[in-house]
Amino acid sequence: MRTVRDWLRDTTGGLPTTFWYLWAGTLINRLGSFVLVFLAIYLTQARDFSAAQAGLVLGLWGVGGAVGTTVGGTLVDRWGRRPTLLTAHLGAASMMLALGFARDLPTVALGALLLGMFAEAARPAFGAMMIDVVPEKDRLRAFSLNYWAVNLGFACAAVLAGVAAEAGYLLLFVVDAATTAVTALIIFVKVKETRTVTVAAPVVGRARAGALRTILRDRVYLGFVVLNLFAALVFLQHISMLPIAMADSGLSPATYGSVIALNGVLIVVGQLFVPRLVKGRNRSHVLAMATLVMGLGFGLTAFADVAWFYGLTVLIWTVGEMLNSPSNATLIAELSPSELRGRYQGVFSLSWQVAAAVAPVLGGVVREQAGNSALWLGCAAIGVLTTVAHLVSGPARERRASALRQVGRTVTPVVAVQPPAPAVAEAAATGPAKVPNRG
Repeated sequence: MRTVRDWLRDTTGGLPTTFWYLWAGTLINRLGSFVLVFLAIYLTQARDFSAAQAGLVLGLWGVGGAVGTTVGGTLVDRWGRRPTLLTAHLGAASMMLALGFARDLPTVALGALLLGMFAEAARPAFGAMMIDVVPEKDRLRAFSLNYWAVNLGFACAAVLAGVAAEAGYLLLFVVDAATTAVTALIIFVKVKETRTVTVAAPVVGRARAGALRTILRDRVYLGFVVLNLFAALVFLQHISMLPIAMADSGLSPATYGSVIALNGVLIVVGQLFVPRLVKGRNRSHVLAMATLVMGLGFGLTAFADVAWFYGLTVLIWTVGEMLNSPSNATLIAELSPSELRGRYQGVFSLSWQVAAAVAPVLGGVVREQAGNSALWLGCAAIGVLTTVAHLVSGPARERRASALRQVGRTVTPVVAVQPPAPAVAEAAATGPAKVPNRG
């Protein structure tokens, strides 16, 4: 009992109260993320859209997400974390209901575009706020706990969504909107603005030019983002190409659902042990191992032809996912100058949005032109190359992180006085909305 108590204290103890409010909001939001699970089915069955039309709607959601991460990152730094989060969540609740009542394709497509935009606009704000409130030494376990909440909520949502859908698809949108509104309420009542401005200190190794120019000149960070893009291109094949591969093996959609559920189960059971497993280890080595394991898991799919074998591959690449997520999050935190933290978060999130748009198209082309085995072995090859790249680029990232830490120690942080909202922020505050996301 003492060992369990010590483990719980080491895993959850000492984290700021604000983190736990954000964590609770994340969990509640994900528990109600019904629409994400059933949107494709809803569009084709309840709205009688064709597969191509449904694909268009989902694609526009991704386009909106790409815009949202960019705009959201800018608002986070210039307007503030808290108002960006509130705008995104309150807009989401309204927009979710609007999408639930939309009927014709143009209205649904526009709703999905705006929904994706506001959904992803919240991601940089959440990430920046967590970095603001959690000390550097505690960030690995904090991000692991948050990732655990994301997957616990999403796994439960998948089950609850099936029950809710029996009562009518509109209920999915209503519950999703309600949980998003509850998250906004938690932020409004319990979470204060965490954005700070710093006196002095130019960004390490760069002039104080425009924010975008600064990021584009940051080769170390952009290299890290590109590596994440390649890892995401492999990882997201589980959404698009894996169900097709399993169908080719004569397995039903229900079997795919059971197999892919192993991903969420393993994360919920094992993610809280990851911080102790990787504590004190070189982050680049951890990221290299993560991409290697993910590549191996997806590569083995080339040889799978029965459910248990597919399940084994899922378990393997899930281990890589579990190692990758918190290590990525802590590294982003250390590579982001404090005054540009939101925009750095936005650029990183953009890599996921690009991968979400490209992965199914690229996977489909490779599969059609070269075959199923070539697709999965190609994923393994990308995993190996990304592993090597992490090992080679790791020392430069650590030097940059160390330099930024030294700057932080010589700068006196001052709580920023909120400036008037810029025009784009005012437009966002009065416009449509945001939806919860998994990552």
